[in-house]
Amino acid sequence: MARVVRFHETGGPEVLRVETLDAGEPGPGEALVRIEAIGLNRAEAARRGGHYIVKPPLPARLGAEATGVIVKLGPDSGDWAVGDAICTTPNGGLVQPGVYASEVVLPLAGMLRRPEGLAPEQAASVWVAFFTAWGGMVETGGLAKGEFVIIPAASSGVGLAAVQIASDLGAIPIAATRRSDKAQALRDAGAAHVVATEEQDLKAEVARITDGKGVRLIFDPVAGPFAETLFECLTDDGVLMIYGGMANLPATFPRQLAIRRNLTMRGYNFFTMLNDPARRAAAYDYIWARLKDGRFRMPVAKVFALEDVVEAHRYLESNQHVGKVVMRP
Repeated sequence: MARVVRFHETGGPEVLRVETLDAGEPGPGEALVRIEAIGLNRAEAARRGGHYIVKPPLPARLGAEATGVIVKLGPDSGDWAVGDAICTTPNGGLVQPGVYASEVVLPLAGMLRRPEGLAPEQAASVWVAFFTAWGGMVETGGLAKGEFVIIPAASSGVGLAAVQIASDLGAIPIAATRRSDKAQALRDAGAAHVVATEEQDLKAEVARITDGKGVRLIFDPVAGPFAETLFECLTDDGVLMIYGGMANLPATFPRQLAIRRNLTMRGYNFFTMLNDPARRAAAYDYIWARLKDGRFRMPVAKVFALEDVVEAHRYLESNQHVGKVVMRP
């Protein structure tokens, strides 16, 4: 039997329960995985709260990012073997496989081999963040050497990955965070500039940093009313790319400004990239090479036990951390 986190109604962290369930048997192209570490993502808080981009059937499970070891294989398992260490990715669309668990049956198509030498807490923390940042900023956003890019919520997992990727490419990341207490951690990650949006005027600071030109690309997980301020930081033909909804409010679209300066607001998710083997492999190779040589890293802010999932979600939503929140079964 497995320990599994489920929720029977949407709401705050308190709706999460740890239950004992049969993990099930792996079918064709599946494996039973013993989970060693779980990376938490803000999308899971949105799903639990009932404001994710799809509504889960209840009772529902959570979690798409974890690392563990294969303990049993179903038919058609290819070159996978019992004992292989794996990382999960949320392949197949918007339905999460539910890796908040001690054991879980997962599709082999959604697995990556865990890089040798990568500790479980790191292995459960890097792939969603770095895949999202690479796919959004580089593959889709076309970020190039020498370009400025604004990265709101820069102390989040994806934000830190975006800062590191932008710096690695020779772009100039402007990290936006609410308060200046996280500024040094963002500079340490590679941010060329840090703007504390509750203490400074973002538009004025971006104008100063870019000599009044603005930026072509903003990679934003917040949306909400602050989107209007972000639009004002764009240069002509600029793009506000939204990959999340942390504000949980409608994004303001300044129609007249957008028409006058040919501005674009677009959404992004990485599922088409992850479901394309060639694109996923290219992203994996790029990211892993830099994790291996130390150019990329993901700070782990705090580790919780699976039984403390309620507190883990409260901490996740407090926005006080830098990096990833992790659970261990």
